[in-house]
Amino acid sequence: MASILALVTGQPRLELAAGDTLIQAGESGGELYVLERGRLLVERDGVPLATISEAGALIGEMSVLLGVDHSASVRAEAPTTLRVIEDAIPFLERTPLMALHVATLACERLERTSALLVELRKETEGRASEQGLLSRIFGALTTPEVRGRVAEGE
Repeated sequence: MASILALVTGQPRLELAAGDTLIQAGESGGELYVLERGRLLVERDGVPLATISEAGALIGEMSVLLGVDHSASVRAEAPTTLRVIEDAIPFLERTPLMALHVATLACERLERTSALLVELRKETEGRASEQGLLSRIFGALTTPEVRGRVAEGE
């Protein structure tokens, strides 16, 4: 697959200083960001979820694809350079390799999440409260609820 950075070379650059906020949870967004260099911290409800430092990493794709507000906040932990894809949906429609990259990323995350949940289910066998929670999570992952842009026919 083509390098994600090669697909966005013509997009505007955004420079962040350490401590700058890129995305605030609860805000709307239509931009997709591609990390060139630096380090970002992703947090939801004050809980750190991930540190992103790999060049080519995507940020903001869930909000863009689902047409919903951002579910997490993202801030720079070090000086950071990103490419900004404004009007991301039309960009993805015009750039099938980028759309394929986003779809592949989502599938990889779902695969890793599913594997971890199976491991947790095995580790918590016989503990009803944990099994109940895991059943709810598995249900949420397999419920064919379509929301956001696809549900609205965009």
